[in-house]
Amino acid sequence: MSNFNRRTFFKVSAGAVIGLTAGGISLSALAAEQLKLDDPLAAAMRYTHKSEVEGQNCANCNLVQGEDGQEWRPCAIFPGKLVASEGWCAAWVKKVAA
Repeated sequence: MSNFNRRTFFKVSAGAVIGLTAGGISLSALAAEQLKLDDPLAAAMRYTHKSEVEGQNCANCNLVQGEDGQEWRPCAIFPGKLVASEGWCAAWVKKVAA
């Protein structure tokens, strides 16, 4: 039988909590980088920081995340990057009212 007692359980649990917390902080730090126009995925998706398509921008796209009113927000298309709320890309999808 395994020697997995309560003390071992708490040690493992504490390590997991610390690991998850540190991982969350690292992911938050990665998401703080603004998407650059020369990024290969941005170029492939024809991303621009200022939309030239009337009525379409990242702020009213269903793929953008985060709170309304922020100048730069995370996007599902560009993981770990922030897009300009006034930006646009070829993956734009009209935001569905909740």
